Amino acid sequence: MEQDSRSMATPLLESLPSRTGSKLLTMGNIIVSVVGTGVLALPFAFRIAGWLAGSLGVAIAGLTTYYCMLLLVLCREKLASDGSLAEAKTYGDLGYRILGNPGRYLTETLVLLSQCGGAVAYMLFIGQNLQSVFQGNGFTFTSYVFLLVPIEIGLSWIGRLSALAPYSIFADVCNVLAMGIVVKEDIGQAVTGRASFEQRTAITPDIKKLPFAGGMAVFCFEGFAMTLALESSMQDRAKFPRLLALAFCGITFLYVLFGFCGYMAYGDETRDIVTLNLPGTWTSCTVKAGLCLGLVFTFPIMVHPVNEIVEGKLESFKWFRKYLHADDNDSTGLGKFGTYTSRAILVAGLAVMALCVPAFGVFASLVGSTVSALISFVLPATFHLKLFGSSLHVWQKALDFILVFVGSVFAVYGTYSTIVGI
Repeated sequence: MEQDSRSMATPLLESLPSRTGSKLLTMGNIIVSVVGTGVLALPFAFRIAGWLAGSLGVAIAGLTTYYCMLLLVLCREKLASDGSLAEAKTYGDLGYRILGNPGRYLTETLVLLSQCGGAVAYMLFIGQNLQSVFQGNGFTFTSYVFLLVPIEIGLSWIGRLSALAPYSIFADVCNVLAMGIVVKEDIGQAVTGRASFEQRTAITPDIKKLPFAGGMAVFCFEGFAMTLALESSMQDRAKFPRLLALAFCGITFLYVLFGFCGYMAYGDETRDIVTLNLPGTWTSCTVKAGLCLGLVFTFPIMVHPVNEIVEGKLESFKWFRKYLHADDNDSTGLGKFGTYTSRAILVAGLAVMALCVPAFGVFASLVGSTVSALISFVLPATFHLKLFGSSLHVWQKALDFILVFVGSVFAVYGTYSTIVGI
């Protein structure tokens, strides 16, 4: 199954013709793709690890993610120079070209799990923040999650995701506003003398907590599977590495600043979603409601790659094509019903998963430690080693082996420590 490149693209990318994106537009797409709800859990990660350990962890995660994104681009360029018949458009295509069918299955499975994890995080975030805004009305977290289900099912049936692009931008604007309000609150705490730098931990004495915080830091750098689509959207693709470096420098700096300020403001009272620490003022409530509204409309974007993979697999079955399609290009009424049903089942299943998650921070750490570490570090280094082989310098081989080993150990131990923490 050759997966369409749009399955790994945001609506902003989907609306662009191939290779027509300016540097400014590509920069915006990178920011929209990378920055997500995980940033609002960073102050909690700093509380767990300490402000110094947290800052170093975020910087290392950002630098490593950037390097591994470049490895994917190098691998595609290598395949193109070797005379491949068609360009690898998606992460799954790249896995297939390098490792065959097992590579595609592994890559697409990890992408599916990653996107499902992000979608569950959206539901957790929306439910907890709505409960915080509308306190005392008798609605519980479970009630808000189930209220989301019919809305998200309806949105998942929309054919063109480009119609939801403005809401994706709106959600990112709300993220920036939330970060600004947290920083403002931190300054207020410092001015009134309620925040003491000496009372904040630099490095936690319990080093067993560091993988937990590390998983949350890795989770913050979303959008790894969109690397190839982002690079393809540029007019001058040779400038992509430098543009990506500038974007990651800015994002990483803001992440460190935000996590540091949030932890300094609330200390040991820092919640796993820092917006829950905000006072009950109309400004804070407006930001929370705006974040929730934006994520309601960007939820279909998060599950779109999952729908693409699932429906693509269904298309491979002869009985599905025979009974649900009039011909190769036209779906029958029964076929459309089958598509709508599969998408509704997916949304309902994700909602049930969200209700089973004990806390946003725990879930973010689990996804970051497992799926995100494998898809962002282990697979790119493996592809690089497999494709370039003996042509690599000793230091390049050593770095790839370190990424594979450390990423795998981190995935195993991070998962263990998160489960034990639960």
